Amino acid sequence: MASEAINLGSTPSRNTMNQKFIDYLKSNNLEIKVHDFDQSTRTAIVAATTLGCSVSQIAKSLIFKSTSGKPILVVASGSSRVDELKISSLLGENIGKADADFVRKATGYTIGGIPPFAFLLPITTFIDKDLLVFDSIWAAAGTNNSVFSLTWQNLVKLTQGQVADIKFSAV
Repeated sequence: MASEAINLGSTPSRNTMNQKFIDYLKSNNLEIKVHDFDQSTRTAIVAATTLGCSVSQIAKSLIFKSTSGKPILVVASGSSRVDELKISSLLGENIGKADADFVRKATGYTIGGIPPFAFLLPITTFIDKDLLVFDSIWAAAGTNNSVFSLTWQNLVKLTQGQVADIKFSAV
């Protein structure tokens, strides 16, 4: 299947987003197997159930928007709730939730299928330290029904993200 250019003014098709991610893997000589499913893997709980793994092994890619308008990626364990104040402190400016249009324009992917890398532009990335306890973690592969597995070491290397305690903790 030929790669198609992503027009940020329209919503790319699922196949285009999946192919975009696969093309990125190929062009960077990354031998990562993408697993496609008939059913959705859009949420950490559904993905973990589909894969037969712990929800904590799901690396969910969440895009936030900084007060200066930059996209910020937080790769969190599926069982973690992100503490926006911790991320803001690490970043040096406040962040807030990003809407679907901002996410798509910043990443080229839609919510529920955002991989932790392979974006249109480099994105400042923070990685949940809770992912470091697993030999293998799972992340979205460009669509809401495709995933891939990688090690936390490769996640850090490919995203060039900062590992941090990003989890919300009740006091």
